[in-house]
Amino acid sequence: MYRRIRDLREDHDLTQTQLGQILSCSQRVYSNYERGELDIPTEILRKLARYYGVTADYLLELSDIPWPYGGAPRE
Repeated sequence: MYRRIRDLREDHDLTQTQLGQILSCSQRVYSNYERGELDIPTEILRKLARYYGVTADYLLELSDIPWPYGGAPRE
């Protein structure tokens, strides 16, 4: 899961600081999520899924299909 959230962030050309602002957490806290040093709270997981337009199952590596219902990514 932690690699997926890092890859998504990098694919969107965001820094950890920028994503921390989007999620209302500090860069340090977000960095700990990416490294797997902190469990990601449900609300943060939901915000990430909404922001990237992917499913929580995709973020949790329960599915390799990122978009809901097998659809295309949001533009």
